[in-house]
Amino acid sequence: MAPYEALYSRKCRTPLCLTMLDKQRILGPELASETEDNVRLIRDCLKAVSDRQKYYTNQKMRDIEYSVSDFVFLKVSPWKQVLRFGRKGKLSPRFIGPHQIDVRPDLTFEKEPIQILDRYTKVLRRKSIPLVKVVWHNHGTEEPTWEPEDSMRQELPHLF
Repeated sequence: MAPYEALYSRKCRTPLCLTMLDKQRILGPELASETEDNVRLIRDCLKAVSDRQKYYTNQKMRDIEYSVSDFVFLKVSPWKQVLRFGRKGKLSPRFIGPHQIDVRPDLTFEKEPIQILDRYTKVLRRKSIPLVKVVWHNHGTEEPTWEPEDSMRQELPHLF
């Protein structure tokens, strides 16, 4: 009795050789060709399953076209261990927005600052950097950014 049969009380059937093992078989070219046929059959079945999944996936896909002044949501890819958009974990937002599309024919995009909300001085070891919190025209009011004060003075002297 084979060790496998002693442990599991049934004959061993491997995925490469799906034949009845109760017959005495002589190892030779017949066994090798039968094994190759079984491998080819398994490979063909896996390819058929893969093709079927591709067909169902591609059937639902479609190209989306946007025009100027449409509203879109932007997908957020959260950073590990960084609290970027208010929450982390399961309840973190997957999309932010809606944002209005504002693209020029030459595919350029211009940020226009509206107002300065706050001032802050970042103190480092040897120097301090003055920062200002700026609200941009093409962004929502919930998304102001911190910018260096000297660069904003050059761009927007009327806000200072």
